Amino acid sequence: MDFLNNKYARAVTAVLILQGIVFYSVALRAEDTPAISPLATFPTDISGWQMYKEVKIEQETLDVLKADDTLNRVYLSPGRDANVYLFVAFFKTQRYGQSPHSPKNCLPGNGYEPVESGPIAIIVPDRAEPVRVNRYLTARGDEKSVTLYWYQSHDRVIAGEFTARLWLIADSIRHNRSDTSLVKVVVPVRDGNAAAATQTAIDFVKAAFSPLARQLPS
Repeated sequence: MDFLNNKYARAVTAVLILQGIVFYSVALRAEDTPAISPLATFPTDISGWQMYKEVKIEQETLDVLKADDTLNRVYLSPGRDANVYLFVAFFKTQRYGQSPHSPKNCLPGNGYEPVESGPIAIIVPDRAEPVRVNRYLTARGDEKSVTLYWYQSHDRVIAGEFTARLWLIADSIRHNRSDTSLVKVVVPVRDGNAAAATQTAIDFVKAAFSPLARQLPS
């Protein structure tokens, strides 16, 4: 009964029911799935950031993720004492149970405890308005990390999971598409300075955003 009295829970339930109805109603139509270059072709040199290494994702993780393509790299920039981890997962459809896993669920499942979370705005090239992404500070033992993440669909940046669901319904109706991508940038916190790690992550997003926009389907 407490669940039924919770406005957020009722809203989420309504969205999930609507999503099911929409997906069922369009299931007989062939979905328009956009062409995308393999994420492996994403630049290894981005405005002064160089790829340090590719990080292999375990098959068990890929089986759970069910993404159609993934990118998992470490980037470095001369003069910066910080590694930046870039993860991208592309889903060409969400009709059959494939969908991005929210870092707010995955990180605690891997032993990371949430410390702070909330949206932040970042001014990026070629955008009239700042993009809003999620900032998530987590800790595992003495280690802390800052994670910036968002969902990117049709050149649209979405911070919230609930909002992403609403756009999924709208795009399924209007464009017969349900493709999306999860983009995640992670920077370890050094010397307890979370603000510095956040700034490093922001600087990397500013450098990588335009190449990502060209790589992912619009």
